[in-house]
Amino acid sequence: MKVSDILRVKGNTLYTATPDEPLAKAIQIMADKDIGSLVVMEHGDLVGMLTFREVIQTVVKNGGAVGSMLVRSSMDDHPMTCTSETDLDEVRRMMLDRHTRYMPVMNQRMLMGVISFYDVAKAVVDSQNFENKMLKAYIRDWPEEDEAKS
Repeated sequence: MKVSDILRVKGNTLYTATPDEPLAKAIQIMADKDIGSLVVMEHGDLVGMLTFREVIQTVVKNGGAVGSMLVRSSMDDHPMTCTSETDLDEVRRMMLDRHTRYMPVMNQRMLMGVISFYDVAKAVVDSQNFENKMLKAYIRDWPEEDEAKS
């Protein structure tokens, strides 16, 4: 299974921010849309990721306030990325190794979407459930004379 399989199911709604946008506005978008991350784009290029982890760290550092801070001051400016052709096993390993919950999907310099650790876990579980159903159907439909020969 590849990242493109997740994006096909998930759809391609993307939420972005710019590095010079007020952090408070970005947090409001995340809250309004009930999302855990924003891709930070500047002049059409990926320059960072803002996730609830960075937001919480910033709020704690600043005594519970964000004031007039900009997204640039909180974002991860070296986000890990993958392509739509990256295998899900590789994505899972990458996310676990770096404790990453959100990963931008880039093909060349074009942002294709964002996948979350939840998306990856759900795809793996769905795939395993499908395999289990197929195996159970195969065993259920096993001819009785074949069982006697085994």
